Amino acid sequence: MTHRSSPAKAYDFLLKFLLVGDSDVGKGEILASLQDGASESPYGYNMGIDYKTTTILLDGRRVKLQLWDTSGQGRFCTIFRSYSRGAQGVILVYDITNRWSFDGIDRWIKEIDEHAPGVPKILVGNRLHLAYKRQVSTEQAQVYAERLGVTFFEVSPLCNFNITESFTELARIVLLRHGMERLWRPNKVLSLQDLCCRSIVSCTPVHLVDKLPLPVALKSHLKSFSMANGLNARMMHGRSYSVTANSANKRNSLKKSKLIRPPQSPSQSCSRNSCKIS
Repeated sequence: MTHRSSPAKAYDFLLKFLLVGDSDVGKGEILASLQDGASESPYGYNMGIDYKTTTILLDGRRVKLQLWDTSGQGRFCTIFRSYSRGAQGVILVYDITNRWSFDGIDRWIKEIDEHAPGVPKILVGNRLHLAYKRQVSTEQAQVYAERLGVTFFEVSPLCNFNITESFTELARIVLLRHGMERLWRPNKVLSLQDLCCRSIVSCTPVHLVDKLPLPVALKSHLKSFSMANGLNARMMHGRSYSVTANSANKRNSLKKSKLIRPPQSPSQSCSRNSCKIS
């Protein structure tokens, strides 16, 4: 990993990522979907290796990625071993329409652990636009990724879906591992869908969501989103209502009721002459 602080440079960090997987899983398609950056190898040759650079913005920092697509064919295994040296991250790619490519991920993990042990990895299921030909379910891949302890994405170069997001997540993992979190304050960037739901729920009481001119499925999603994020708590008179706040107030009221005791009436055995007034 290289840190550039010179103003002449167009990036703050330089990271080297490897795309590994069987042949014909669409690694070249992923690189081709990136519009910026160079596509020629800085070493002047690219036999068995495709190369592309791209620059992403990560919490205000410019991160330049060198992406190396190693061929999945057996005769290029030695090339993979040489290019794996110095890699900061690995993207494990399989084709969701090819079960064989998914089963081959274990073999690639063994290669990585042997020649680049400890390198952060993410699992990527490619060609999501061919989901009607799917042979690997999302749930199965998610369970496999959790067993490996890696992040999982399904991407589509044709629709430009989750391509940059997967690279950004891997870059974040690498920089955090190298202790670079002190250089910026993490910001949670909401998706466009979350921003739209948040804006609608923030100005619409829950009992009026059904009256919006929206599809039934979207109305149901708005209700679920608001309940999950605590935003859907608008009462009939427009006051904000929070389940957490309500429960807290209830606990406080119970505490007060325990602390404040009502005056007790004198016992039956107490007579007027025996009572003393202090």
